[in-house]
Amino acid sequence: MDPIAKYLVLSLPTSANAHEWLEKSLNGGNCPVANFNVPDFQVGTLDSLVQESEDLSKLDQQLAGSISKVVDILSAVSEPGAARFVNGTPVLRYVESFSWNTSKYRVDKSIGDLIKLISNEAISLDGDVRSTYQQYQTAKSNFLAADRKRNGDLSIKSLHEIVRPEQFVTDSEHLTTILVAVPKSQKSDFESSYETLVQFVIPRSAEVIAQDSEFNLYTVTLFKKYANEFVTKCREKKWSPRTDFEYSEDKLNDMRKEFDLTRATESRSKNDLLRLVKTAYSDIFAAWFHIKAIRVYVESVLRYGLPPQFDCTLVKFERSNLKNISKARKELVAKFGYLGGDGFSGKSNLNEYASLVDTEYEPFVMYEVEII
Repeated sequence: MDPIAKYLVLSLPTSANAHEWLEKSLNGGNCPVANFNVPDFQVGTLDSLVQESEDLSKLDQQLAGSISKVVDILSAVSEPGAARFVNGTPVLRYVESFSWNTSKYRVDKSIGDLIKLISNEAISLDGDVRSTYQQYQTAKSNFLAADRKRNGDLSIKSLHEIVRPEQFVTDSEHLTTILVAVPKSQKSDFESSYETLVQFVIPRSAEVIAQDSEFNLYTVTLFKKYANEFVTKCREKKWSPRTDFEYSEDKLNDMRKEFDLTRATESRSKNDLLRLVKTAYSDIFAAWFHIKAIRVYVESVLRYGLPPQFDCTLVKFERSNLKNISKARKELVAKFGYLGGDGFSGKSNLNEYASLVDTEYEPFVMYEVEII
């Protein structure tokens, strides 16, 4: 699915005085820039930061995948391209005005505790979406099967709206009535040969009780003893005996109810799923950006050292200028590439770990975020 926008999430040392340059010079000043407000977190040990960096990288990707799955489901069950909302706010506005939810995720908790809290909620919701989607798929499949029975040709469709009791022998110990769907092109062949397919077919018992554009549906009465052989002979001639049908008032009543029941179940399942995925998109997206904020903070501390003195920025690339993101990355590296030297200069005992925890190493903290 094509993104509706992309962002570069940047963290640069405060000393770089980057904001004005980003706003006026990056890509000729054609990229909207917004502050990415990241709070100060409770920093633990160096070893814990390195481990948290690895966990955050995996979780970041996992939640992005969850959002992609939710968007796929939303597109399948609602209008494609429908507006996306996070906490009641259009998604791009939410991103550009991101504010840490301090009432839900208290920043006096450790980074490790915050990661667990946010990830557990998001992953649980992702599981609910997948389970509910599977239930909807089952309900949809059952409804489509019932719909085919209702609207298919006479060789497959449900017959509960066609048959009448007087068309069947229902009170005989020895006789039975079989339904056969015969292609119209074979009408003459069937009517001239059905009586002699097996022994003890009742002469002139064949009667057309329904027809569509392709088939005539016949009833044929014969002795029960020869019913299986008659069915086999019909199939050899490419006729379609409806052995799935046995006249029973109870079964007919069940078949009458099946379509309405499966349609109601599919509709209810779809509505339940739609409500859930809209909530899931909002909540998982919010969780993802909170994880993104922690990740930017952790990587910035590892990259630039303590005390934390860095500024975080969002650079926006709208659908019309997504191609410019590669050019912008090169300009950023050209402008701030000198920071990479500091990372190995020994100025901070944390900086040496930067290249170990960021697999796509840049001379500063930078992540590309795709919004779909």
